[in-house]
Amino acid sequence: MAKDLEVGVAGVTVGELVRALDSTVLEALGGVEVTVASVALVEAADLVGDGSGADLHLHVGVSAEQTARWLAGAGHRPRAVMTKVAAEPVRAAARDAGVALVAVHPQARWDHLLPMVQGVLDRSRRRACDPELAGTDLFDLAQAVARDAGGMVSIEDAQSRVLAYSASDDSADELRTLSILGRQGPPDYLRALRDWGVFDRLRSGDEVVDVPAHDRLGTRRRLVVSIRQPPTYLGSIWVQQGDKPFTAEAEEVLRGAAAIAARTILRDLEAPSTEAVLIQRLFGARGGGVDAPSLAGALNLPHTGRAAVVGFAAETPGVAPVRNTLRLLASAFRRDSLVTVIGDRAYLLLPGYTTAEAVTAWTRHLVDEFESTRATRLRAAIALPVPDLAHVATARTEVDRVLDATPAHTRVTTLAESRTAVLLGEILDLLATRPDLHDPRLTTLAAYDRDHATDLVHSTHTHLTHHGDTRAAATDLTVHPNTLRYRLRRAEQITGLTLADPGDRLLLELQLALLGRARG
Repeated sequence: MAKDLEVGVAGVTVGELVRALDSTVLEALGGVEVTVASVALVEAADLVGDGSGADLHLHVGVSAEQTARWLAGAGHRPRAVMTKVAAEPVRAAARDAGVALVAVHPQARWDHLLPMVQGVLDRSRRRACDPELAGTDLFDLAQAVARDAGGMVSIEDAQSRVLAYSASDDSADELRTLSILGRQGPPDYLRALRDWGVFDRLRSGDEVVDVPAHDRLGTRRRLVVSIRQPPTYLGSIWVQQGDKPFTAEAEEVLRGAAAIAARTILRDLEAPSTEAVLIQRLFGARGGGVDAPSLAGALNLPHTGRAAVVGFAAETPGVAPVRNTLRLLASAFRRDSLVTVIGDRAYLLLPGYTTAEAVTAWTRHLVDEFESTRATRLRAAIALPVPDLAHVATARTEVDRVLDATPAHTRVTTLAESRTAVLLGEILDLLATRPDLHDPRLTTLAAYDRDHATDLVHSTHTHLTHHGDTRAAATDLTVHPNTLRYRLRRAEQITGLTLADPGDRLLLELQLALLGRARG
């Protein structure tokens, strides 16, 4: 019987599916723009009537003659077919039927390929329902690790079955090719891994193991780290070195990826597609109150105990593209860290941090690393201590206040360090909404400047900026001090305000700041 997996109205094109699963396994022979959203494993006995109704058929044990005859017949046809017997008669029949055809490597295992296809389609469904959920996929994680560690990545479960992988290139060795096809590696190499103690080290610790190249067996150097949720061993992440050496941060990236992979695998086993929604609720993004104990239990986090929240804003709006890298590095710093993207900002939760100094130093290092190695300028605001998970949403509001109020050159700060800028900015926001609190005397002064080509507003503002130091302000304005004194007297005459009066000075500074903001 055909085995269907319906995944809703979302879908991927055949071309996207082939790229996701790698040219090692699949080759598109036509119809790359055809969209598929459901898959069925189809045997010869299933080629009757209207079939399974799925968009994509995986033909298992169906001969070339049977496939060609079926494609040429009447009745329902899927949008695409994957087959290991893509001979010319099959290709011609697929073209005539308007069915996309994908050739499958003869050594690929169907029981390995089917869950891979299902995973790609499921990721498409999650993306259609909620873009935040797309970032939790193991294929996305493999691509991020490959980019940041430098190499070709495979993520395997505890039984050494490949769950996801990054794209291969010409430097892929036979071991990688066989693993992607769902086949076991060369017995001699597996024996060598056991002799080197690689498997024992993976099952007993979190270290990144450096596996040397084996010239006689034709295998290249690899780095591997275990995926664990102590005491349970969940799998491993392997990175094969290609034509270029690994990056300097490869081991750090792998450690972070292992923590993310553990949460993702457990999520798929226990509560599919819920973690991202829960994290967003924790940060207060989905409305309603937060049941902190329940969320803590679902996310395997301590309900009590202090935490830190860090908000990130990109110089160019939109931080979703850097989310996976941020998750990698954050998980390397704190295994239980959580990352989400809400709007055009990313937010990080660090439960049980050690010291404020350590969090600040790590955040500064991360911001510098993004700029130096990824050409991405980030600003960060830190809220700590957060008393417990029930206060995470409040802490997110706090970091938003800081990011809204601080200038672009302030790369990493806290509310305590930026309180003046934050409070002044919010006071000005409030004044901007209250026209009855706008002083008409400033409007009169600005109108005088406009009508007489003078510069009294700017001169007064500069004088106040220099705390009444006339000589310093005159130097800044490149005028004689007596010229500035004349301008200040004229401004006092027009407005009726007295610069020597503390109340007038305070009001004037606020109104000038409001006027400057209005002018942009």
